[in-house]
Amino acid sequence: MHLSALIDTANPVDIHVGAMIRMRRKMLGVSQDQLAHGLAISFQQVQKYERGDNRVSASRLYEIARQLSVRTSYFFDGLPEPDCEDEGLPRPQLGERVGPEELSLLAAFGKIPSDRMRAELVALVRSISTTAS
Repeated sequence: MHLSALIDTANPVDIHVGAMIRMRRKMLGVSQDQLAHGLAISFQQVQKYERGDNRVSASRLYEIARQLSVRTSYFFDGLPEPDCEDEGLPRPQLGERVGPEELSLLAAFGKIPSDRMRAELVALVRSISTTAS
């Protein structure tokens, strides 16, 4: 593999973090321009973070978390712990892109006010996904 191909390949963790930034931003109805303004950076930089083209530094991730009202650990949700055994639960693949259907579903899910109803919906989706495979 050529050096240029290695440089052009985004790290799967960076892609995941970027997808989580994008998903949360869209769930809140915040534009890339609005997030960029709050971070005092260009919207192009936000685009690069969301695609995983540019890595997000720890301090920038902290500021993004503040702007999007989440814990910094939120951006790593769904990634396996580095030193933990797999618990047999299905996990998203590293580098998996989040599509418009997933974003729409997550945005609607976040608007469900009842904890019980959200838990029941998760159980239903898990049940459907296990019978579909």
